[in-house]
Amino acid sequence: VDVVVVDLPDIGARYYTFAATMDWVMAACEKARVEVLVLDRPNPIGGRMREGGMVEGGFESFVSQLPVPVRHGLTLGEIALILHRERHPQLELTVVPCREWRRRNWLDATGLPWVAPSPNMPTLETATLYPGLCLVEATTLSEGRGTTRPFQLVGAPWIDAERLVAALREQGLAGIAFRAACFTPQFQKHAGAICSGVELHVTDRKILEPVAL
Repeated sequence: VDVVVVDLPDIGARYYTFAATMDWVMAACEKARVEVLVLDRPNPIGGRMREGGMVEGGFESFVSQLPVPVRHGLTLGEIALILHRERHPQLELTVVPCREWRRRNWLDATGLPWVAPSPNMPTLETATLYPGLCLVEATTLSEGRGTTRPFQLVGAPWIDAERLVAALREQGLAGIAFRAACFTPQFQKHAGAICSGVELHVTDRKILEPVAL
């Protein structure tokens, strides 16, 4: 092997495992003395906003592996440069940069199409909410996996939807609207059960803070 090419559509959140996979590839290639070539792409949810803290020592895992905030505002190529400096200094690394991307631009401002990078990331709106709503996976609530609106539906069979929506509206969160909803996941948590909860609607992505949500 002369070179390993990394060409992956990251979505701008530390939990998403493509950048962590790249970290493992970089480590293996450094050991084997094989060049890594990263073909960079825009961060689909923009490059200006940061949210969430760093990983606390001792709690690293495949979904908390990178030395970046939860919503990091970086491209995959920029993460590769950080990893090269901090973890893999002997690696032969080349990053082919994005052309004409500006940090203020979301993917739909670039003219590039949205191509779902995984089954539960069907739209750009899903990616907008994901840096925060992914945290619901660690609870007993369904985060909407197994529906057509993953990370936009949250609930469980025992939830009082109207009370939940009222409580969320009282928080005064910007850029988001809430609607009571019922849904039935077809797989994963509460598969086949009718869940009551909330449907999330992004009203202004420029001011929405998904981790706070």
